[in-house]
Amino acid sequence: MPVVILKMKKGWSVEQKRTIVKEFTGTLVRTLKIDPGLVTIMIDEHELENIGKAGKLRSDTG
Repeated sequence: MPVVILKMKKGWSVEQKRTIVKEFTGTLVRTLKIDPGLVTIMIDEHELENIGKAGKLRSDTG
């Protein structure tokens, strides 16, 4: 039972997330030779003020 947790910034459309789920699932199904019903994709979205990179908040960088 593969579980993929994707952490990303907020702001992507439902259609983009739908495509991500479809593509990730397809890759796992083809690679692992499993039923798509076994695949779970969890999208964990965050505001830029809650993401740090290179010692700075993403909301502080242009």
